[in-house]
Parts: sequence; structure tokens; C-alpha cells
Amino acid sequence: MKKTYLNVEKEFCGECSLALMHFVGNVEGVESIIAENGKVAITFDETKVREDALLTMTRENVQRLGYKIVEEEEK
Repeated sequence: MKKTYLNVEKEFCGECSLALMHFVGNVEGVESIIAENGKVAITFDETKVREDALLTMTRENVQRLGYKIVEEEEK
């Protein structure tokens, strides 16, 4: 399993956090997605989903929900 992070401009509201979990959390290979403290943390199986595709999809969904990504980092 690998973990990657996206930093967002502000804290997610409860409904947006649930929506993001629904949109991205159902992707094959995604173990968990947590949006808290201005950060989205995604744990995934890199043999089932490519990291770049997962980050692109997550960025798009974060922006659709009205949030701005301020910085990305990988760990």
C-alpha cells in the first residue's frame, strides 16, 4: 500500500467529505480516503490503480466540490 496527500485551501465540510469518499473511495485499489485538517490522504494499492490517474481524479473532484488545492506532496 502507498499513501499520497493533497493539501486543500480549507477544511472540508461533512457533506463534501462524504461525497469525496464516495467518488474516489469506490475506485478499485483505493483502500481509504480521509479528508481532514485541510488535507486529503489517500491510501491505495499501486498495483491496481496508477498514482497519477488517482491524483488527477481526486484533484478534479476536490475542485468540483468547490475547494482549491494549494500544494501537493507525496509521502
